[in-house]
Amino acid sequence: MNNEILMMADALSREKSVDKDVIFEAIEAALATATRKRHLRDIDARVAVHRDTGEYDTFRRWEIIDDEEELEFPDRQIYLSEARKTDPEAEIEGFVEEAMDAVDFGRIAAQAAKQVIMQKVREAERKRIVEEFEPRQGEMVTGVVKRMERGDAIVDIGGAEAKLDKTKMIPREGLRPGDRIRAVLEEVRAEPRGPQLFLSRVGPELLIELFKLEVPEAGEGLIEIHSAARDPGLRAKISVSSKDAKIDPVGACVGIRGSRVQSVSNEIAGERVDIIKWSPDVAQFVINALAPAEATSIVVDEDSGAMDVTVDEAQLSQAIGRGGQNVRLAGDLTGWEINIMTEQEANEKSEGEAVQLVGMFKEKLDVDEDVATILAQEGFTTLDEVAYVPRQELVDIEEFDEELVDELRRRAEDALLVTAIAQEEKLHGAEPAEDLLEMEGMDEHTARLFASHGICTMEDLAEQAVDELLEIEGMDAERASKLIMTARAPWFEEEQSAQ
Repeated sequence: MNNEILMMADALSREKSVDKDVIFEAIEAALATATRKRHLRDIDARVAVHRDTGEYDTFRRWEIIDDEEELEFPDRQIYLSEARKTDPEAEIEGFVEEAMDAVDFGRIAAQAAKQVIMQKVREAERKRIVEEFEPRQGEMVTGVVKRMERGDAIVDIGGAEAKLDKTKMIPREGLRPGDRIRAVLEEVRAEPRGPQLFLSRVGPELLIELFKLEVPEAGEGLIEIHSAARDPGLRAKISVSSKDAKIDPVGACVGIRGSRVQSVSNEIAGERVDIIKWSPDVAQFVINALAPAEATSIVVDEDSGAMDVTVDEAQLSQAIGRGGQNVRLAGDLTGWEINIMTEQEANEKSEGEAVQLVGMFKEKLDVDEDVATILAQEGFTTLDEVAYVPRQELVDIEEFDEELVDELRRRAEDALLVTAIAQEEKLHGAEPAEDLLEMEGMDEHTARLFASHGICTMEDLAEQAVDELLEIEGMDAERASKLIMTARAPWFEEEQSAQ
């Protein structure tokens, strides 16, 4: 039987990729369980298996407790004073052991041993998978499709199975068992039924990792990949730059006769990849990203993170792309909201904005149209600029004298003060509902700010869109989205209850 123990430990260790010590510990636990079940009384037992011979020793043991405590389990507890009669060094919460007859391994092999051993092996296997793959989240892995389950692919990634959900597959790529694929390990989730590994083939991370693999210069860091954007299965864009002036980053990624970019494209189901030269100049970067369309002018609004790009009428459809694909990918690649327009549309927008600007200056500064028009033509767009830009900038305007400049600055400051007072009064006069004030992630200032815009309850907030909240001063998209989703949580709970 001793050989049987050694053979079992060796076989399970190799089959499950689990350390032999874990297997031996499982066997010891199984034998200890069988020993306890065999005994008529409620005893505790420990088994020690010799790793080299397979022989094992069995001990009955008693837990040492303080003399002042009640002896709740007499068959497996002993007072400290009694324990020290046989072991002067005994301590509370330690154990006193006594050798006893061992249980025959063969008798329990089909019962407790199998169950306990397999449970321990499963636990060890789960722990190994989590420890091995958790640090690799976000990395690209290679695997073989083992089977398909309701449209999802189960992929063997070497010692573990991972799930490639059908929503994370490239559309229309038609995976089959036996296909070798590359994917990004998106998530490792420890669950009671075992660690769950989740893959993705649709994110920009896969495109970046594939180029690092196919382009040695990118893998070595000579070429830097800044960002990527994908419309999975159809088209993608990736931005690159070179740290070595002698290396053309776009040419290196394309490869001789397009060999490198073609290899990447083949891996992602023939997705067409545009390689864009990155530029620290954001306007130039956006122009590059819109290739092959050419821009005639570009207006940058840094406050809103948007750009108005003007193109020739003939290139409008090319710049936008089928279904808005080209401009959408360019926006994802650069991180800017890109508005494509013709020269006529750009002129109409500019004229409309100029009219609004002139009207605002006329009303707020109480000036005639000529003065308001001059301010707009000189590039002034807000009252803050009129009030607080260096005085000399206004004095240098040919049509203005120093007296007019001082008067304009005073009126601008007064108008700003009146607006600030009105806003403060409106803010303090607004009363948010209790549920809005107590909502998770909310503070009193924000709640009152919302109330001043007519958003007084959680229900009001739940009905808002992110774009609507962005019109409120100091609100960013990320926080707006979180607050709206928190406000909508009761809706989701009601739907689940109804279901």
